[in-house]
Amino acid sequence: MDPLTQGAIGAALPLATRNRSQILLACGLGFLAGMAPDLDILIKSSEDPLFVLEFHRQFTHSLIFIPIGGGILAGIFYAVFSRWRSIGFLRIWLFCSLGYGTHGLLDSATSYGTLLFWPFDDTRYALSIISIVDPLFTLPILGMVLAGIRKNSGKWGRTAILWGAIYLTAGVWQHHSAMLKARDLAEKRGHVPARLTVKPTFGNIILWRSVYEYGGQFYVDAIRPRPCSTTFSGTSITKLDKIRDFNWLEANSTQAMDIDRFSRLSQGYLAKMGDHRNRIIDVRYGFIPTEISALWSIRLNPNAKANEHAIYETDRSRARNLLPVLIRMILDCP
Repeated sequence: MDPLTQGAIGAALPLATRNRSQILLACGLGFLAGMAPDLDILIKSSEDPLFVLEFHRQFTHSLIFIPIGGGILAGIFYAVFSRWRSIGFLRIWLFCSLGYGTHGLLDSATSYGTLLFWPFDDTRYALSIISIVDPLFTLPILGMVLAGIRKNSGKWGRTAILWGAIYLTAGVWQHHSAMLKARDLAEKRGHVPARLTVKPTFGNIILWRSVYEYGGQFYVDAIRPRPCSTTFSGTSITKLDKIRDFNWLEANSTQAMDIDRFSRLSQGYLAKMGDHRNRIIDVRYGFIPTEISALWSIRLNPNAKANEHAIYETDRSRARNLLPVLIRMILDCP
């Protein structure tokens, strides 16, 4: 999730363990530790654009790495603040580990995928029960953490954790209902999906994006389970076929291997964008849930050398203009 949310949750857990003593220190260390695993975005290659995607949410987000990550941070804080520290290394390590430990678990609730059990399992776990940014989740938790610091009371941390659990449970409920409505929609069309996924749209758990595969096509629709249960019919796009869509591509070229890597990161939900730019998109994502758009993609070059990589691109340029449309879809109650 976004850094503010990760920091707020990271602060809430150490806060929940304290009562009057060392609350400010616990929250500060937890806040910083809660954001720290995303430093993996610094692991990148100037020659390989997909390298950073493969390492994001990898070992730094693994459950087994929590005490190690917490220990590294504790060592840094213990050394840097040696002149002012009033507690021992183990207490600092505890606060850092509690904050650090919330990060991977929270990320796994979103839809990108997190390697929780690295190095034993290469599965990217993605519950898809909350958006990467959700103010209704974040702001109450942040407010409770600040209240806990101001009132010097750990009960606010426990309340923040409780709110987070309630909200995520609501996300599970909405996700299940969205899946049922998406299956009903496919059935009405006479389709039996080979696979189906639903994910919350930006900033909420009310409106969901549904994507299912049938007959070599991906069908994209919007679902609102509740309140005011309804369905917004969308569009479809042909599933990627490397040989058909890029018959000029050498099977053993680096670009061909990059397609396979991108497919693993995108759970195979790939299609060629029909804009004559040789772009391959992840169909799961789109700012407006009924539309197919290239929020992130790779672009191939027919003139590239055999060892040249595909180009990774992101495009959020239309998000600001489309935000009113998304809000209307969320709030419109027929």
